[in-house]
Amino acid sequence: MTYSASVVGGSGFTGGELLRLLDGHPEFELEQATSRSKANKTIGHQHPNLRHSDLRFSSPEELESVDVLFAATPHGVSMEQIDAFQDAAGTVVDLSADFRLETETQYDEWYDGHTRPELLEKSEYALPELNRDNLAGAELIASGGCNATATILGLLPLFEADILSGDEQIVVDVKVGSSEGGAGGGEASSHPERSGVVRPYAPTGHRHEAEIQQFLGVDVSFTVHAVDMVRGASATCHVFPDGPVSKGDLWGAYRGQYEDEPFVELVAGGGGVYRYPEPKAVAGTNRAEVGFELDPANKRLVVFSAIDNMMKGSAGQAVHAANVALGIEETAGLEFQGLHPVGAP
Repeated sequence: MTYSASVVGGSGFTGGELLRLLDGHPEFELEQATSRSKANKTIGHQHPNLRHSDLRFSSPEELESVDVLFAATPHGVSMEQIDAFQDAAGTVVDLSADFRLETETQYDEWYDGHTRPELLEKSEYALPELNRDNLAGAELIASGGCNATATILGLLPLFEADILSGDEQIVVDVKVGSSEGGAGGGEASSHPERSGVVRPYAPTGHRHEAEIQQFLGVDVSFTVHAVDMVRGASATCHVFPDGPVSKGDLWGAYRGQYEDEPFVELVAGGGGVYRYPEPKAVAGTNRAEVGFELDPANKRLVVFSAIDNMMKGSAGQAVHAANVALGIEETAGLEFQGLHPVGAP
């Protein structure tokens, strides 16, 4: 069965990734892409990798009826337009932060409130490795934040295997590429300003902490750095367990959690150059790499995870979740591997 699909906000970086994925997806037929600024221009005008397509951007006020609508809009837009989105499609997948959290109180604390809080309990978090069972048949799906996704994937096995309880100290340092700032990232994301930097841009209080707290039940000390790469999010988590942990415990936890997951690979101190998770190795793919190392002298466990922020951290996660929701083969349209070597990831 083929499902019709549209992308609202298709001119941005993540919107372009959605268009790329849907264009090559065996079960989706891309019917519409909207953009206020690029209306009537071909999608290839904005995204040169899609020049083969004749599809043109249309106005977001003129939504066509489709099976699945993907919304790649800035925070605050989807909650205001959700009625129109749901009128247009039976399944809505939102890539903003508008429906990721469970309560209005969380939005009051971490964002600027919420205008449609009654819909929060109806939304399902898009990350299948965390929420697969609840995605089947879901009508409103919220793609997770890229920094939260990387962190959750790294730490989840430790909680599922009862190595961590939630009372331990956890310090998370995330390095992210410039595409996280979006196509309109502003002065801080311009190449002359971004090139060569390792810049802390969210030393404390990053909004993605709310997702980590919600799904893992733990408060983390969380800092994000902007670094000189285009794609990628790399999370290093410093964990201080209450009791002793062995390498065998860790291998058991991570293999038990991820051995059947099609898009998660365990990379933990093997041979070669890429001994630990590396964003460059997963650039352009929906894969995540996770790994770990023990520091017995300091009673510390170091957990690493790497994703492409626009793929596993956004568009790829959204398509993966839509596949699950509609009963499509999970890996459909997402099976491609990364490239090696690559230049700027």
